[in-house]
Amino acid sequence: MGFVELFLIGIGLSMDAFAVSICKGLSVQHLRVRHMLLAGLYFGAFQALMPLLGYLLGAGFAGTIEAYDHWIAFLLLGLIGANMIREALSGGEREKQNDDFSFRAMLPLAVATSIDALAVGVSFAFLQTPIFQAVAVIGLTTFCFGVAGVKIGRLFGAKYETKAELMGGIILILIGSKILLEHLGILG
Repeated sequence: MGFVELFLIGIGLSMDAFAVSICKGLSVQHLRVRHMLLAGLYFGAFQALMPLLGYLLGAGFAGTIEAYDHWIAFLLLGLIGANMIREALSGGEREKQNDDFSFRAMLPLAVATSIDALAVGVSFAFLQTPIFQAVAVIGLTTFCFGVAGVKIGRLFGAKYETKAELMGGIILILIGSKILLEHLGILG
């Protein structure tokens, strides 16, 4: 898996964190650089940590199911993407607006928005993806989206939250489909 694919996966995975960062930006009365950096650091760190954990879990049994790894990656990315699209289109419960950037407030948000990355990490093990490159790309991408989300939330409000989540789901489904089609020999 090349840099472009990893970057696109990073974008897709960061969309939940981006949406929550927009909400955090909406809640801040006086935006400070500290707010943006805290959101970026929490979300970026957990988006990097979860694929690493998933990779370590998946590496333990990747050899036994190597013949099906492309299907597993396709299903995991497809399910995660479909769930993101479903959530975006349902207009379901959104994160409450809360201007608290403390450890106690940010930790659950960072964990909740990075659970999908755990499953992606498992698929990385099956695909023998260079995990440290993947972790760096995903973490840095999410950091940037977290910082930007707080600023955008403060400037524009909730207008782009649903669109960001929808785009993230579509990207993950497309990457999963590409992996499957390449393995089946349909794409070069």
